[in-house]
Amino acid sequence: MKLPILIHPDPRLKKNCAPVPDLSDSLRTLADNMLETMYDAPGIGLAAPQIGQLTRLFVLDCVKEEGEAARPLIMFNPEIVASSDETNVYEEGCLSIPEQYAEVTRPKVVDARWIDRDGNEQTETFDGLWATCFQHELDHLNGKLFIDHIGAMRRQMITRRMQKLKREQARA
Repeated sequence: MKLPILIHPDPRLKKNCAPVPDLSDSLRTLADNMLETMYDAPGIGLAAPQIGQLTRLFVLDCVKEEGEAARPLIMFNPEIVASSDETNVYEEGCLSIPEQYAEVTRPKVVDARWIDRDGNEQTETFDGLWATCFQHELDHLNGKLFIDHIGAMRRQMITRRMQKLKREQARA
């Protein structure tokens, strides 16, 4: 089931999310619905706060090559256990900030740990786009948006655009 995605500014996007104490069928269903919503948007990541759920959960699939098999990942209680000193700059966007992009500098490589859909602990080293996406989604769980990594004037300009978009959507 596709879920509505919150648009910035929304106070729920600025809140810290609670850890998942244990997996339930309803959380697994939520994760499956988040994947469907992410693919439909289309996006490469979606965090629970973006659909109004303040829980430490996000989904990712950074496979973009035509003909390459999808690699959907469901991550409960994700965390970074180590990150590289070397950085990457990616032009980031966000499903909660449609059609707005900015260059963000983040560690190039992260060692990550999370609980998968079946309740098993997973670890993996992510590089490049996967590392950026993991960090972007983890920021969501900590009440941060990609625009919090850019200059104040640019952030204010993007926020005003989103306020205008929300007013236009409310009138429609």
